[in-house]
Amino acid sequence: MMRPGVKQYVVARPLYSEDSFAEDHEKIYRHHKTMLDHVKQYFTCDSKRAKNAALSLLPVISWMKIYRIKEWLLSDIVSGVSTGLVAVLQGLAYCLLASLPAWYGLFSAFFPVITYFFLGTSRHISVGPFPVLCLMIGSVVTRLVPDEGQPLNITAFEGLSIDERRVLVAYSVTFLTGIMQLAMGMLQVGFVVMYLSDTLVSGFTTAAAIHILVSQLKFVLGLQVPGISGPLSIIYTLEIIFNKITSTNVCDVVISLVIMGVVFIVKEINDRFKSKLPVPIPIEVIMVTFILAVIFMTVMEMRVMAPNIHILQETAVEAFPMAIVGFAVAFSVAKVYSVKHDYTIDGNQELIAFGVSNIFGASFKSFAASTSLSRSAVQESTGGKTQVAGLLSAIIVMIVTLAIGFLLEPLPKSVLGAVVIVNLKGMLMQFSEVPYLWRRDKPDCMVWLGTCFASIILGLDLGLAVGLGMELISVVIRAQLLCDVNGKAPPQIYEPEGVKIFRIPSPIFFANIEFFRSKLVEAVGFNPLRVLRKRNKALRMIRKLLKKGDLQWTSKGFLNTSCGPIQESEDESNMEELDLPTDFKDLPVRIDWNAELPANIVVPSVDLHSLILDFAAVSFLDISALKGLKTALKELIRVEIDVYIVACDPYILEKLYHCCFFDDEVQPSMFFLTLHDAMLHILEKHPESTEKKSNYEKVKKTIIGG
Repeated sequence: MMRPGVKQYVVARPLYSEDSFAEDHEKIYRHHKTMLDHVKQYFTCDSKRAKNAALSLLPVISWMKIYRIKEWLLSDIVSGVSTGLVAVLQGLAYCLLASLPAWYGLFSAFFPVITYFFLGTSRHISVGPFPVLCLMIGSVVTRLVPDEGQPLNITAFEGLSIDERRVLVAYSVTFLTGIMQLAMGMLQVGFVVMYLSDTLVSGFTTAAAIHILVSQLKFVLGLQVPGISGPLSIIYTLEIIFNKITSTNVCDVVISLVIMGVVFIVKEINDRFKSKLPVPIPIEVIMVTFILAVIFMTVMEMRVMAPNIHILQETAVEAFPMAIVGFAVAFSVAKVYSVKHDYTIDGNQELIAFGVSNIFGASFKSFAASTSLSRSAVQESTGGKTQVAGLLSAIIVMIVTLAIGFLLEPLPKSVLGAVVIVNLKGMLMQFSEVPYLWRRDKPDCMVWLGTCFASIILGLDLGLAVGLGMELISVVIRAQLLCDVNGKAPPQIYEPEGVKIFRIPSPIFFANIEFFRSKLVEAVGFNPLRVLRKRNKALRMIRKLLKKGDLQWTSKGFLNTSCGPIQESEDESNMEELDLPTDFKDLPVRIDWNAELPANIVVPSVDLHSLILDFAAVSFLDISALKGLKTALKELIRVEIDVYIVACDPYILEKLYHCCFFDDEVQPSMFFLTLHDAMLHILEKHPESTEKKSNYEKVKKTIIGG
């Protein structure tokens, strides 16, 4: 019964199989480039290609041409000053995570920003220290130059203080990280970031927040705790802290609590009234500036530094996850702002930009840079339109470094530790995602929990590897174990008599083809190969009885002329013949397998006459899947089931032709444009399917996975 007032449309067209559609409509073939074509194109150079390459490598040219000075410059200035003040504080605070003297963080907030201004494609992210990356650097630094005990035997360490050794390690591993990022960018492998899902990154950064929190406790409590790296380092660190808890410096605790309280309250005010405040209150800067008023030291000299080759060799394994994490976080943040402000970013160019930025920064004792979520939010929310704001923030950092850099060394670490802990709120609040993930997607939730706890217990580098492993397992499980078919249809769903519709919701390839075949057998309710063998055994038995005269054909059917019981033959010879199509050529009649057979021969009955495979969600098939699919189709066809494949992608159909998929049994005529086309064809061929059921009954779909 149609609802009144509802619009409708009626389509009248012929019933189409893939073959009949191809006959009526000319197919347009696209030229597919070969590998040689791609290589030639890559190395071909002309004026247009050179211009595009220059614009690609220097994105600043593109947006500077459209820069609106009157509309954007003031906003960029305000944003640059605001972001610069935050960058100063975060540069100082995040140095504690890298186990380096505080002022080196200012270098990371200055030098990488300069090169990213020219090479980066994002107009809104703020380049500089990122806490997770700083913590990863800190684990390398403390491994090579521990607080207690002898450092690694490296010639370059001779005559250097512990801080100088750590700085050497930090900028050397940063240089190597930049080289790796630059190489990945030049090789156009920016797609690797797609393998770090939002769930994995969330679990990883939450675990990093726990590590950061524990690492800052020693500064907040005023305790001397050696830096520990490697698996279970967080457990050992907490053990030392609890053993020394009675030696807590009350003054440091009070300062830290006061700063955390004030900063937390003001940050909440910033969040609650951000629509009314023209610029967020830079409370961290205010608090630190107040403390700096009583501090004094000398300004440092700046000169270009070269990395140490021995350190590069020792830190190659740790540098790679740093390169991936630094890029992944920056690209994720950049992608959010590019969507919001409607412009495109290039992952490969971002890799090049961060690679060059880290190489350039390492030459001036900077440690690895990425982007800070909070700093980028400040730059965007205060009106920043382009990386002019980022450049101005770098200038603010430079002014602070040159003007009051001499005040930074005696700055109490408890102050910076308190600021770091307060800024962990956003990452720690990611724990609230767990209940949501558990309700919506349990495999994703397990990836989150596994990544988080592995990163906490084993360390960030091994934890990231565990997370990637779990994510890979999750993908394999989703692809291989396509689903769970329970075999029960809802009571209000029906299907035409003798028809089964089977939907495949994923690509079919070597890892899931056997699972696909087993679920197909489960869906149709019988094993076609076993039925085929039973039928061929029955034919072998009938031929034998006819030859011996124990069975005769009459006008009324087969007549058993034997006096005694007929024993079933156990002849196991020529077993391969049982898998061949049934052959009736030397029999007087074609056997009806659903009728009563002579000589008490029993063969499983098959009520199914048509099977529809819905390929709408199948995006590709590999060679293993082609072989497995063809075998499954032949087994079904040989037990007299008509198989139809619907909504098949043209690329897959073309591949089937190319791979000689079709033969006398498996033919192109089984392919239909849509499910409805195939169903109409079946009902036309088997009208009894509609006669046995009422007009309002619907077709049931057996869905793998669901």
